[in-house]
Amino acid sequence: MSHPMESPEFFRDPYPLLAALRERGPVQQVRSGPHGATWLVTGWAEARTALAEPRLSKDTARYFADKPSKRTLAPAVSAPMRATDPPDHTRLRRLAVKAFTPAAVARLEPRVAEIADGLLDRMADGGDSADLVEDFAVPLPIEVIGDLLGVPREDRPALRRWSNGLFAAGAPDSIDAASHAISDYMTELIAKKRAEGTGADLLTELIAARDEGDRLSEFELVSLAVLLVVAGHETTTNLIGNGALALLRDDALRTRLRQDPALIPDAVEELLRYDSPITTATFRYAAEPLTLGGAEIAAGDVVLVSPGAANRDPARFPDPDTVTPGRSAGHLSFGHGPHHCLGAPLARLEARIAFRALLTRFPGLRLAVPPGELPWRHTRLMRGLSHLPVTWSAQVTDC
Repeated sequence: MSHPMESPEFFRDPYPLLAALRERGPVQQVRSGPHGATWLVTGWAEARTALAEPRLSKDTARYFADKPSKRTLAPAVSAPMRATDPPDHTRLRRLAVKAFTPAAVARLEPRVAEIADGLLDRMADGGDSADLVEDFAVPLPIEVIGDLLGVPREDRPALRRWSNGLFAAGAPDSIDAASHAISDYMTELIAKKRAEGTGADLLTELIAARDEGDRLSEFELVSLAVLLVVAGHETTTNLIGNGALALLRDDALRTRLRQDPALIPDAVEELLRYDSPITTATFRYAAEPLTLGGAEIAAGDVVLVSPGAANRDPARFPDPDTVTPGRSAGHLSFGHGPHHCLGAPLARLEARIAFRALLTRFPGLRLAVPPGELPWRHTRLMRGLSHLPVTWSAQVTDC
């Protein structure tokens, strides 16, 4: 019998189950096993605390070192920067953070707008309907992160395919295969860029830092490159897709944003809160015993933090199941603490440009199918649509 968090109903709409768990308490045990319990954190205050709690380790290599496993996940995927603790995490993050400072991201705005406009041109040229995920939400961040890292354009569809494969729920063999494919590709790309030595991209800069002895090992370089590719587009794709769906279901909000684009940044924050691109944050475990939300967590227990649940905690956000731009900040969709998403400024920029361009270019945009028929990706970590059919044709009404 499958776990409720792996059911089709959960993938379509996780919020009723997450709310029911939160009502029982902000930290609930959801599994038990030979290596300890698994806890799910659904309360906002407890989630925020857990995300910054140093006793909750992300060092997956240490956790799984003495545990038998049939998995063959590529090391560069199983132990990236997000799966390390300070001081290693701090050192790796420092090498990549310069590409995501506000000033660095601001310089990308013209290129992001150019990509968005080009994708919408292609949609318009194709008729009066499109798949807003496949035709816009996926390629926009793929092109942006591809440009940033210097990934050849012809290789980007394969990177997207492998990245998607890493999040396939209930398909360990497919996940393992995708992990090796993307790791092998980045290893080869790094070797090629090192040989050429002429790139003007972030990956070339990281290679130079490695070769100049900046305490970055070759394994860390490959691992960081993989992480930047995957994290650089998966969350943003879901932010654009989930946010577009929320806007398509709210005529009044769409009209407000179209009339006053200055409201779009606030709307992006609220859409991040309302339907988080990440339902459950990545793996953590208790390096030593601790108490969280009244729960006594033993050393070795797994702790899963749910930004999706925390973002709808009524103790923090009144009437949390409605879209209300202008709420005070505080969503946890990009995490909190030392692992706060490095690319958050870039994701926000892409979403702002995407929604502004969509609302301007297609004022009559609407869903082409009932919301209940929309397909959602089968992954407990990410929350995102597989497809979002839309149309902008003139509606025919009865006379």
